[in-house]
Amino acid sequence: MNAVTTTAEAAAPATKKEKSPLNGVNTPALLATIGVVADQPALAKFQFRAHGQWKSGTHMQGTMLGFFGAGGEHAHKAATMADSDHPAVLCGEDQGPTPVEWILHGLAGCLTAGIANIAAVRGVTLHSVESFVEGDVDLRGILGLSEDVRNGFSDVRVTFKVKGDAPAETLKAIVAQAKARSAVFDVMTNGVPVSIAVEA
Repeated sequence: MNAVTTTAEAAAPATKKEKSPLNGVNTPALLATIGVVADQPALAKFQFRAHGQWKSGTHMQGTMLGFFGAGGEHAHKAATMADSDHPAVLCGEDQGPTPVEWILHGLAGCLTAGIANIAAVRGVTLHSVESFVEGDVDLRGILGLSEDVRNGFSDVRVTFKVKGDAPAETLKAIVAQAKARSAVFDVMTNGVPVSIAVEA
């Protein structure tokens, strides 16, 4: 080996080690997606959809299947059917969770997905993640008994129990980052314009 070759080899930059899948997250695909979207912002535009069908009383059945994103139409592997209803104490038949419980579920699901993704990128192995979500509602608003009471939640509280191979402060920082990047948390805390059209 001559001196020129030896010098060139010594000067070659160390290649960055590719992150391995972790916590059930395909970390290489996640990082690749971030890179592609950074280069082509139009691919970040998504539209999610739900179709609802009234059954009876306060019972509605929703279907989630198709969505638009990454420049084209997509469909989930299978349609997801989700029922919402009111319990008997709220004059329903209890055929499913109340609509507001689905919101709590959505918040927990969004935050939990973020925790898993962020931990994987940071190289933290998670052992368990549990969420406990509570939302307070005063029915006087919904029932039209008070103009001073809002219809929706007056307060929502989320508690996480997270175990992993990192110090408590690191796990707390991961949860904080999941909150900072959560779409559902953003919708619930900042609001979003909602329009309603009627075809009768």
